[in-house]
Amino acid sequence: MAELCVALVAGEASGDILGAGLMRALKARHPQVRFIGVGGPLMQAEGLTSYFPMERLAVMGLVEVLGRLRELLKRRKELIQTLIAERPDVFIGIDAPDFTLNIELNLRKAGIKTVHYVSPSVWAWRQKRVLKIREGCDLMLTLFPFEARFYEEKGVPVRFVGHPLADSIPLDADRAAAREQLGLPEGPLVALMPGSRGGEVGRLGALFLDTAQRLRELVPGVRFVSPCANAERRAQLEQMLQGRDLPVTLLDGRSHQALAACDAVLIASGTATLEALLFKRPMVVAYRLAPLTYWILKRLVKSPYVSLPNLLAQRMLVPELLQEAATAEALAQTLAPLVRGGVQQTEGFDQIHRTLRRDASNQAADAVLTLLES
Repeated sequence: MAELCVALVAGEASGDILGAGLMRALKARHPQVRFIGVGGPLMQAEGLTSYFPMERLAVMGLVEVLGRLRELLKRRKELIQTLIAERPDVFIGIDAPDFTLNIELNLRKAGIKTVHYVSPSVWAWRQKRVLKIREGCDLMLTLFPFEARFYEEKGVPVRFVGHPLADSIPLDADRAAAREQLGLPEGPLVALMPGSRGGEVGRLGALFLDTAQRLRELVPGVRFVSPCANAERRAQLEQMLQGRDLPVTLLDGRSHQALAACDAVLIASGTATLEALLFKRPMVVAYRLAPLTYWILKRLVKSPYVSLPNLLAQRMLVPELLQEAATAEALAQTLAPLVRGGVQQTEGFDQIHRTLRRDASNQAADAVLTLLES
């Protein structure tokens, strides 16, 4: 079997996880494979030669990108030149569409096969990007079924591979065991998850703690657990907790254990909502953006929902309270009945979990190798 050279570029931690799973699955099918590109510690552990640290690509927000634009454009240009010289058998851009789609376009023109893994939210906003995707991409791999339907309608070769988290999270998480591991007592428990980025915690942290205080009046004996993405987020929350009398257990990471242990979740809109869904925990989704960013997005977004659970259900399965609507009183009133109830949500979550559970990494590897054979 001839050696296969696979180039991959991931832009952030979630992409690093996906990339590592795909690399493992490719190695299992094709013993002689070499990996080049850009990835994080997990992809490097699977054998990726990373041309520069993945952290250089992890920039969020419309405004933040501008400050780093020159560096990003320079890195992308150099990467395209390097990959055209290396001529891998296939290039796989993992998420990070603003960075990777342009690479795909250039490499495909140079005769290199290209795959994009994780659809950008083209179905929600900037739908014109689908034209660029059709031009630059031999194959789109989607995590969600509604995305695959969108691409089929637009004539883009696509395969729905499922979501790796749906494979790794059990269909029925053991609440009692998780509480025991975390040393949390019996009784009502709500997870507070105001986001993993400093800006998100800055905008939502105090609001979530205010909501927790109000919830204590509505749900007697309720306690709280909050998994912190890193030391900085923990310090932010510790500062916000000063002077408040709230039974909150802060955790370093361990978000999956927190979700398994809790009865309900107050959560920022984002990828974590998918994890809460897969753990079948009733949730209320809240979000606040900088007013200007929100104003811009409101005019661009075509989708009726912002949270993944509702996009996947194609209906309003979980409450979404955004911007001015996200007040402590409204959040507490919406969350209180879910601490002991929420069956309607959890039944919907179970159905979605089963749909997404498809052995994603192996499905993705099969799709890539099928493309290379064609």
